[in-house]
Amino acid sequence: MCTCITFENGDFYFGRNLDLEYSFGEQIVVTPRNFHLQFRHAPDQAAHYAMIGMASSAGMTTAGKKSGGGTSPFPLYAEAVNEKGLCMAGLNFPGSACYRKPAEGGRNLASFELIPWILGTCGTVREAQEQLRTLNITDDAFSADMPPAPLHWMLADREQCLVLEQMEGGLKIYENPVGVLTNNPPFEYHSTNLNNYLNLTSGPPVPRFAGGRDPETEMEKKTLRLAPYSQGMGALGLPGDPSSASRFIRAAFLKWNSVCAQDEMSNVSQFFHILDGVAMTRGSVYTEEGRCDITVYSCCVNVRTGVYYYRTYENSQINAVRLENAGTDGKKLIGYGLETEQNIKWQNESVEKEKCMEYNLNQTGPSGGNGRPKKET
Repeated sequence: MCTCITFENGDFYFGRNLDLEYSFGEQIVVTPRNFHLQFRHAPDQAAHYAMIGMASSAGMTTAGKKSGGGTSPFPLYAEAVNEKGLCMAGLNFPGSACYRKPAEGGRNLASFELIPWILGTCGTVREAQEQLRTLNITDDAFSADMPPAPLHWMLADREQCLVLEQMEGGLKIYENPVGVLTNNPPFEYHSTNLNNYLNLTSGPPVPRFAGGRDPETEMEKKTLRLAPYSQGMGALGLPGDPSSASRFIRAAFLKWNSVCAQDEMSNVSQFFHILDGVAMTRGSVYTEEGRCDITVYSCCVNVRTGVYYYRTYENSQINAVRLENAGTDGKKLIGYGLETEQNIKWQNESVEKEKCMEYNLNQTGPSGGNGRPKKET
């Protein structure tokens, strides 16, 4: 299970929670402009846009296409952003995704090739939309032990957002003004289901339980004296469970009611707070095999600067990799291992070297309540 969102507040951001019960060898991978992308059925791309995202380490040493009797690396992206600001993520879509055999005369791409092909070729969603008209997503496996994952995709830039779903009836392309995607059911359901929550508000609720004007007599009805007794009651009914339908509603509510300053650190912090609202805590969701589904990592990319921010389940500190510092004109994939151990910044690790404040428990702050330390030790 996963949740993907866009976020605009001055700059434009794209990111997701990736929820799984296992690690897939994830690492941040930069595909430089001159890395030779080889596809199963489509023509190779010797030159293309540079991109950055989270990918499986399996693609760093083995390939999607035979080359000279051997194999060549291929970026197996879960999500990525290219240097033009086009973003794409694949999310689990079991039971609905339906891939096909290669079609003669069509644009055939394996599901694992879709992200690097679109981001390597297109600079905007509008450009990609033209290319998608003849697209056929094939059922090719990356390798014998890596069958095709059932996915649907969110494709976005600052101006437009789409959802791509290849199901039994063919490839469906939906406009996505919400800027949110989760998992099954198909996007049409999520889009319609959102209307069930149109009365939710982030502000205090307005009493509408009884009263008002009778439409026939135009007389005022009797009313009950009802009033909120707690903050947040305007959002009563906002679903809190971790199902994909509920996460879609919750992520949309948090995103569209978000308030923060228009600077980089505020935006990045706010983005991760939104993702926290739909994250998986170990033990809260079990798979049918009895394994814990967790948020393996959360990420956020500033599409203008190409900075990829991320956190992992075990390390809540925000770390970052900058696309332009990775050598975007190179010919080899560049991988960055994740910082997965919790990093804590100690403020008084050495008592002898640090100033500490002795708090008076009878006051609301430091001694005297004047913001000054009672004494230094």
